[in-house]
Amino acid sequence: MERRAAVLLAVAAALVASVTTAVAVTATDGDGPWAGHRHGQMSSQSSPGGQGPAWMMSGGGSGMMLGAWPSSEYAYLVEMVAHHEEAVAAAQQLERSDRAEMRSFGAAIITSQSTQIDRMQRWLADWYPSRSGEVDYQPMMRDLTGMSGDRLDLVFLQDMISHHMGAVMMSQQVLMRGLADHEQVEALAVTIREEQHREILQMQQWLREWFGAGWQHPTWGGGSREPG
Repeated sequence: MERRAAVLLAVAAALVASVTTAVAVTATDGDGPWAGHRHGQMSSQSSPGGQGPAWMMSGGGSGMMLGAWPSSEYAYLVEMVAHHEEAVAAAQQLERSDRAEMRSFGAAIITSQSTQIDRMQRWLADWYPSRSGEVDYQPMMRDLTGMSGDRLDLVFLQDMISHHMGAVMMSQQVLMRGLADHEQVEALAVTIREEQHREILQMQQWLREWFGAGWQHPTWGGGSREPG
């Protein structure tokens, strides 16, 4: 099991090397669930404890970035709820896709992540009733509401790969650093890590098959090319 976890982390680390992730998290609780925010580009340097590349913060382009590992079970849960909510909203846009595979994929994300959101919200209410459960979450994905056809599918795949990478890495850190105080959270982190890792591979395959392109991190905030 430890070997499998190490392999998954290595794969995820390779996927995110030289990538920036467009998400900002600022806790509204007094002590704050996130610690150690830093400015700069994503680096392959190790996080504290040598457990993989650290999430760095970007100072420009598409906004502020996630700059720290989750520091606690609570931090992981509140961030993952917001993260999942964005994924569900984006997946709902795939109902307009011309591809049956994408419509089915979107429906699967909605079902799986909506169930996980409900579960995490119950845990937050039961285990952390005195804390707000809120974060100042900045979107990681582009607005898909005006998109259709190939453009909708391409932008969704590009952005959701980045989005999934964040969930994989956060979940792996919770497991490797023993941050889960409840076995239910540990089990959920395993599920998110493995489920979204599989989906990353599927989305990369579709990018190659349908668009003849490998994944590149979208830098639309810095004037990059939007797909036509």
